[in-house]
Amino acid sequence: MSQPANPHEDLLLHLTRTTTLGPGEAARVVADVLAYFGESTEAFVRRRHTELQARGLTNAQIFSRIGSELAQRRVSAPELSERQLRRMIYG
Repeated sequence: MSQPANPHEDLLLHLTRTTTLGPGEAARVVADVLAYFGESTEAFVRRRHTELQARGLTNAQIFSRIGSELAQRRVSAPELSERQLRRMIYG
């Protein structure tokens, strides 16, 4: 039995049937979502720290928020202490 050309073909067909997205747009949306959820915990923590720091939040606020956000990720990350979060940022 052969594999489909795109492993997400069923999802792409569903999106084009149920939304106004064309095939190319649906493929880009799926690729973006997969990339977002494929991000490692460490990459997520670093990215969010930079984003939240740019918004003027303090590290205490940032670490609290990142800890909460990690628990809501599609594949939940383990609970990390503030020290573990700091080490991901600063080494």
